[in-house]
Amino acid sequence: MGKQILIIDDSNTMRKIIGRSLRQAGLEYDKVLEAGDGAEALKILESEKPDVILSDINMPNMDGIEFLRQKKANDKIKNIPVFMITTESAADVINEAINLGAKGSIKKPFTPEQIQNTLGGI
Repeated sequence: MGKQILIIDDSNTMRKIIGRSLRQAGLEYDKVLEAGDGAEALKILESEKPDVILSDINMPNMDGIEFLRQKKANDKIKNIPVFMITTESAADVINEAINLGAKGSIKKPFTPEQIQNTLGGI
């Protein structure tokens, strides 16, 4: 089975920009899954197991922090690496995401090089 990625962002446009940036960074995924919020992502994760998840923090319905909490509590998905892609600059919010299991964060706006530097080893 090929590599999969799950992109979680409430903006459809941003999900497309992230997907394009992945390709520009030379990171090819055979399957790109998309979710509009954390709740939608959890539904997808019931049947899919991506290699990595990129998630926004500020979203309606279920934000990225609550998504991380629920993901961490689920043994089937808790070990999938998550990187936050966000406009959030408050250190306490980023630290909370890291404490809940996020492997790192990328600040919007970002470049393909930043994506490559962060995800290149995944």
